[in-house]
Amino acid sequence: MSRLKLWNLWFLVLLVSGCSLYQPFVDRRRNAGAEEGKLYVGQSRPEAPVVCYNGWVTKFDELQKMADAECVKHQTGDYAEPVEQDVFTCRLLTPAAWKFKCVKKEEAERTDQ
Repeated sequence: MSRLKLWNLWFLVLLVSGCSLYQPFVDRRRNAGAEEGKLYVGQSRPEAPVVCYNGWVTKFDELQKMADAECVKHQTGDYAEPVEQDVFTCRLLTPAAWKFKCVKKEEAERTDQ
């Protein structure tokens, strides 16, 4: 195979996979068949979602929506409150992570008063 064909093939693979490589995701990996205490391998927990992202292509609003959806899905809160931002804790092309905590509306109203 010539170098030109090899470069074209490499470029095509990179182009096709490039869109999905930068998409944010909730870092919730599961350890299949594990007991309850060691169930989750990723950083994210039902009450504290962690969203990995690439800061060049993802806005914070999208991360907030993903974290809010995780809190509602696991019934651990009504919305997610940002806690901390980390860098270089996720994958190579999505290196940054926002850590959230799930909050119920009643708890937030009590602390505001």
